[in-house]
Amino acid sequence: MRLTTAQALVRWMIAQRTELHDLTEAPLFPGVFAIFGHGNVLGLGTALEEHRDELPVWRGHNEQGMALAAVGYAKATDRRQVGVATTSIGPGALNLVTAAGVAHANRLPLLLLPGDTFTSRAPDPVLQQIEPFHDGTATVNDAFRAVSRYFDRITRPEQLLGALPQVARVLTDPADCGPVTLALPQDVQAEVFDFPDSLFEPVVHRVLRPQPDTRSVVNAASIIKESVRPLLVIGGGVRYSGAAEYAIGFAERHGIPITETTAGRTVVPHDHPLHAGPLGVTGSTSGNELAAEADLVIAVGTRLQDFTTASWSVFSPDVRLVSINAARFDAVKHGGLALVGDARATLANFVGLDSWQAPAEWTARAQTARAGWDAHIDKLRAPTEELTYAQVVGMVNDQSGPADYVMTASGGLPGELIGGWRASGLATMDVEYGFSCMGYEIAGAWGAAMARPEGVVTTLLGDGSYLMLNSELFSAAFAGHGFVAVVCDNDGYAVIHRLQTGQGAAGYNNMYADCRTSLPEPPRVDFAAHARALGCAVFPADGGSFAAQYAAARSAAAEGKVAVVTVRTHPSSWTEAGAWWEVGVPQSSHRPEVLAARAELDEARTHQVRYLHQP
Repeated sequence: MRLTTAQALVRWMIAQRTELHDLTEAPLFPGVFAIFGHGNVLGLGTALEEHRDELPVWRGHNEQGMALAAVGYAKATDRRQVGVATTSIGPGALNLVTAAGVAHANRLPLLLLPGDTFTSRAPDPVLQQIEPFHDGTATVNDAFRAVSRYFDRITRPEQLLGALPQVARVLTDPADCGPVTLALPQDVQAEVFDFPDSLFEPVVHRVLRPQPDTRSVVNAASIIKESVRPLLVIGGGVRYSGAAEYAIGFAERHGIPITETTAGRTVVPHDHPLHAGPLGVTGSTSGNELAAEADLVIAVGTRLQDFTTASWSVFSPDVRLVSINAARFDAVKHGGLALVGDARATLANFVGLDSWQAPAEWTARAQTARAGWDAHIDKLRAPTEELTYAQVVGMVNDQSGPADYVMTASGGLPGELIGGWRASGLATMDVEYGFSCMGYEIAGAWGAAMARPEGVVTTLLGDGSYLMLNSELFSAAFAGHGFVAVVCDNDGYAVIHRLQTGQGAAGYNNMYADCRTSLPEPPRVDFAAHARALGCAVFPADGGSFAAQYAAARSAAAEGKVAVVTVRTHPSSWTEAGAWWEVGVPQSSHRPEVLAARAELDEARTHQVRYLHQP
């Protein structure tokens, strides 16, 4: 079939199918987010136009934003479908790098198709070409190498025959999943080749379910039997594997309390008797208490990030670790016993435990400890004179059903959602806290709204994130993908101000009151007017009207509108889980408060677990 490189790539994407959790089929690539420029408008752009009914194209207004929407789409489908983003060369391509970092850190699939300079080099230097003095082969797209699971530059059309199987492998593999970058020189996009028809035959990509080595499972079972205070830590891998019922069933059979990581949140129903609460810095005191007491941690599908482990201070120094993970890279961390395999397959076929049960008093600790945390959250949700993040989250939680989806990414709201949310539906939260990308809240919500039309998507963000990246409000409003954005205005980067002053530093350059200006009364943003100008339905609220305004916004979102609720919130009220987090406090400072904080840091570091007891 004589096609251009771009035509062949588009036909191949259309031919790729995926199997969803319910075993139905869907397109692996449900659509493309695009901003066209001279580097992609004629090659890839014309190929996409030829198949506009088979492969929808959605126009973005910021390259980073539309690629983040693609990431949000992938997360909302539990990695079963993959968003695609294409841009021109130069600044358009480089604007994708942050989104690639988000996908890489969170192990989420993303296909990036940036244009590139001419392979012929005849017109060099072309518009937006950087021309590195030291390397004639380098372009801005080489910046993607550090944040791509797979990178390729297609310099001849026939190279697609070798590259595309690798693209599909990475995007659908549970261990290697992450962003793929195919740099597409603009002359090669337009060149033709006689591609074999078989390249475009439909392929259904099913979830791989590798099982761990049997000897390792037997060894793990013997270690579990020796424990008296085991704890099951559920990560995002459980969600992506579709293993929720298997993980919960494993815990129920053996009486093991459960905690969740950030990516694993909402896998376990809030009121499940074995649910001890979320783990870590942004988790719960109940989950952290059990983690500190546990003599064995069974970690399933988690990379054990510092917020989960409280910089590796949340566990006992004598704890043992059994780590079930599809990626060996994650499974071997900190010297744990690695069970390298799919979460669902591993837990469904776990042998050697028979009728073993954890002691009944330990099993009961989950419910009693979480009851104390629930009571604490209830107090934080009680009305006060000035609206707090905890109260906002509580009112959103009260109106959310099992099919609804809630999101955030940065600032203080991740702690409120992770620690305080009470889940009623399975896999209904996306807290992007692998990269914690400001602006993901709006862009990712666009993608999630496309992927989850059956429920209302609500994203919560601060004023700082709104100002960082808000253009995709218009993209979503124009496309008719409705969601609710709750914008909490607390006068600046409040959570970083809290970190700054909490470690003895002076408040500086975070809250507007501490920022340099030459004006006696600097301007403030009218978020309601701004959102309205971007085509959104706007619902200004205060403490007394928030619940009603949020309800109205939900109705608007259900009609396909982007609904923005604006509200002033308290700048320094946060939910605390009682865990430590290591940050870089200076060893030398003109402030005695900083030196005191450094002394506390040095003492706390002595309690870090650097390498676990060998199982």
